[in-house]
Amino acid sequence: MPQFVIIARDGRDAEALARRLAARPAHFEGIGPMVARGEILVGGAMLDGEGRMTGSVVIVEFDSRADLDAWLAREPYVTGDVWREVEVLPLRTAVPDAFKPKG
Repeated sequence: MPQFVIIARDGRDAEALARRLAARPAHFEGIGPMVARGEILVGGAMLDGEGRMTGSVVIVEFDSRADLDAWLAREPYVTGDVWREVEVLPLRTAVPDAFKPKG
């Protein structure tokens, strides 16, 4: 199944943190089932030097890029204008799978 890394940067305006905090409950509500289905493998907030949230990094696994794009179209951090720059890159994770005992 295709894997991707998403690097999403929040806006840099004065209201950016307020938008993130407003969208956060819906964001977490939506990603819970995705984690359970194995679509979101790892995710978290990027931080600046003072520990303020400035964006997100998410590693996902979807049946297709189209499925990933459909999720992004309804993701509250996108619809709520939190993530202003979203970069999606194909990925193939090696850790921990490559290091699991065989047999």
